[in-house]
Amino acid sequence: MSPTSETADGGRRLVIVESPAKAKTIKGYLGPGYVVEASVGHIRDLPSGAAEVPEKYTGEVRRLGVDVENDFQPIYVVNADKKAQVRKLKELLAESDELYLATDEDREGEAIAWHLQEVLKPKVPVHRMVFHEITKDAIRAAVANPRELNTRLVDAQETRRILDRLYGYEVSPVLWKKVMRGLSAGRVQSVATRLVVERERERIAFRSAEYWDLTGTFSTGRAGDASDPSSLVARLNSVDGRRVAQGRDFGSDGRLKSDQVLHLDEANARALATALESASFSVRSVESKPYRRSPYAPFRTTTLQQEASRKLGFGAKSTMQVAQKLYENGFITYMRTDSTTLSDTAVSAARAQVTQLYGADYLPDKPRTYAGKVKNAQEAHEAIRPSGDRFRTPAETGLTGDQFRLYELIWKRTVASQMKDAVGNSVTVRIGGRASDGRDAEFSASGKTITFHGFMKAYVEGADDPNAELDDRERRLPQVAEGDALSAEEVSVDGHATKPPARYTEASLVKELEEREIGRPSTYASIIGTILDRGYVFKKGTALVPSFLSFAVVNLLEKHFGRLVDYDFTARMEDDLDRISRGEAKAVPWLKRFYFGEGDDNAGAASGAGNGDGDHLGGLKELVTDLGAIDAREISSFPVGDGIMLRVGRYGPYVERGEKDEEGHQRADVPEDIAPDELTVGYAEELLAKPSGDFELGADPESGNQIVAKDGRYGPYVTEILPDGTPKTGKNAVKPRTASLFKSMALDTVTLADALKLMSLPRVVGADAEGVEITAQNGRYGPYLKKGTDSRSLTTEDQLFDITLDEALAIYAQPKQRGRAAAKPPLKELGTDPVSERPVVVKDGRFGPYVTDGETNATLRSDDSVEAITPERGYELLAEKRAKGPAKKTAKKAPAKKAPAKKATTAKKTAAKKTTTAKKTTAAKTTAAKKTTAKKTAASAKSDE
Repeated sequence: MSPTSETADGGRRLVIVESPAKAKTIKGYLGPGYVVEASVGHIRDLPSGAAEVPEKYTGEVRRLGVDVENDFQPIYVVNADKKAQVRKLKELLAESDELYLATDEDREGEAIAWHLQEVLKPKVPVHRMVFHEITKDAIRAAVANPRELNTRLVDAQETRRILDRLYGYEVSPVLWKKVMRGLSAGRVQSVATRLVVERERERIAFRSAEYWDLTGTFSTGRAGDASDPSSLVARLNSVDGRRVAQGRDFGSDGRLKSDQVLHLDEANARALATALESASFSVRSVESKPYRRSPYAPFRTTTLQQEASRKLGFGAKSTMQVAQKLYENGFITYMRTDSTTLSDTAVSAARAQVTQLYGADYLPDKPRTYAGKVKNAQEAHEAIRPSGDRFRTPAETGLTGDQFRLYELIWKRTVASQMKDAVGNSVTVRIGGRASDGRDAEFSASGKTITFHGFMKAYVEGADDPNAELDDRERRLPQVAEGDALSAEEVSVDGHATKPPARYTEASLVKELEEREIGRPSTYASIIGTILDRGYVFKKGTALVPSFLSFAVVNLLEKHFGRLVDYDFTARMEDDLDRISRGEAKAVPWLKRFYFGEGDDNAGAASGAGNGDGDHLGGLKELVTDLGAIDAREISSFPVGDGIMLRVGRYGPYVERGEKDEEGHQRADVPEDIAPDELTVGYAEELLAKPSGDFELGADPESGNQIVAKDGRYGPYVTEILPDGTPKTGKNAVKPRTASLFKSMALDTVTLADALKLMSLPRVVGADAEGVEITAQNGRYGPYLKKGTDSRSLTTEDQLFDITLDEALAIYAQPKQRGRAAAKPPLKELGTDPVSERPVVVKDGRFGPYVTDGETNATLRSDDSVEAITPERGYELLAEKRAKGPAKKTAKKAPAKKAPAKKATTAKKTAAKKTTTAKKTTAAKTTAAKKTTAKKTAASAKSDE
């Protein structure tokens, strides 16, 4: 039945979706008689704190939001920020004849629909409206073919939510008490953090090995061309029949895994190269095999995240945000899916575009189908593809920026999935020669030619390893036959060193989680976002680096909650939750076994709290009861070497030698951006060798207060010691004067005069024609002038004391420049950015070199250099910066103004009035911020799913 005929009776239908953007799009397809409104995500959830729990609940129920003694009954509350929306939905429902719940067709969407029904309590017919793309035909078909709520999916989501609440609310407080306040643990986030930490441990334990080999350039002696080159480059394969060792032959300890291979050191490699200078070479064998490569399956959630990371530089979170917009605006199908299946309509659309754009030669006789690779794949969605029964080419969409780039990626992958295989030939040539010392050396070279590119005309998948060879890369070798003589143009010696395992990127971590069957693909983006936000992981380029804090957290969890971060255990829990969703197991017995450690046949042999052997294992509640066994200092301490310990304290990591009360005790803070594998004994010694402690400089002649120099977390500084009894809090509180040292100063050489001069800042330079005060100040990022909210950088620190009012006014008379390097020529030109289509250059800024396209700036990372940075790396840094969005501004209390150089004018009085108003606004915001912070603290134990 079409929407038009349904509404002919004058009835009114309320359709509830999740987002306002989706509501706007769908409204345009349904027309009169339909009111489309958004729930704006979840309207109801477990309480985020005890204050939200109804008064009738006490004890553990109030703390957990779940009644664990009453079959784990959840306590749901309407979110405070959704109460107004719920009132609006109730008002609209009161005026409607039917209700359509049109939330997403997955577990989460089904749960939102159920919560809406429970809260709104409709007295009119209720329909579950489902669709996986937002097109006119799909929406009208969904209205005409509603279904009932799937309570099995709702139960599965509810079980997950309760499980994650119990996990987070029981384990997180342990971290607060034993490591640091505000931390969180989660069923998947903790395991994901452990993976990143374990990889860093491997890097720390890694010992590099050096090995050498030879590379020969061999000529056929005839003229060549592009299809038949005249020479080839081959690498030494064996000496006297014994294979030469390569990087894969060494273990992480730097030793050979087998004594069957030949390990060449530099001396032997050079001697062999010399002995081969006069050798005669010939082709010993030519092995040719057919090459065939089939297209990649259409995107599902995780493969889209991986490819967007490799090709576009998007983080998982950014990918899902862009995909969400594409879906809501009708460009792609639903973006949270485990499926690689395409509907018949989509297959026809893809095949039509193959013929149209590439020709019939690229179209296989039969449509391609792809089997799902994800165990326990959920939700009957299609793969992620362009929407509609005719795919719009990227140029036809009118999209720009990130949405265009992601749509193009999805479109190419979908079309390519219905194209013919790529075919060609792979060839291996072995070349032999006898050295003057009698040793037989054999070189080998491999080549590949593609005779028909097939799907590669449309799309080639990227690789996590930047040095990996992509599928469409050809290596042409000369056409040679066994016995052909070759001459050695050059035999060079190459030295290599084995490298530690690469850190995870967002793409490779998503892949690892999926391969281990941990978590759900739809939640990986939020999981990675959580471990980044919590400070467990930070980024260096695209690499995920664990913080020292995460080492302490993982250490505690491994030693005292081993099963909760065990990879197989977590995967088994995922299996059990999927069994519950299929009705093969019951939720309450399973939760009892997990939480209380009780055995129950209904929980299944592989229950999350058991080991599959039927033995009794303690539940979560038992694990978190005995906290006395956890030594907070021990779990936060890690040996560096030579008696130096790395410790994770309340205010960050530090290195220490000896105990605090012992003579010769040393301690030094560790910079926050240092990766754990970079904290060597040598670097720790450097940190400890820096001046530490307080340097007494003398007394201030005016106040009599002692002045000291200290080394703080953000660098060396000077401060005054206030007399005993000085109020430190309240209205009459007095704060000590403090100032950072100039870059040219050092703790052990700064004088009392230097300190008093520094603490005299900020200095009033004067006032402009309107009476607005100009001050010279020293900030964390260098010296600058400030006039109202307008700041201008100064060239040198000495200008803070020397600059005159005329010089300051001259600076303000110039147009404001972005950064110190605005007037300088670029250090390097990289080309045109594919997103902004603007030229990208490397410039020297206040904080070091950075790449910019004139709109977005991205600082080079510690492992980047101006000389080595490539255009692709520059585009990647800009894409990553765009994905983060604009920096959030924090409200700061305006400093007290000093007396102006001359009497305030009317304009000055007006400015003062505005300042008073701003202070009141800031105070109100601060109060609200405190409430928000309290709420976040209460919710910090919430799960990662």
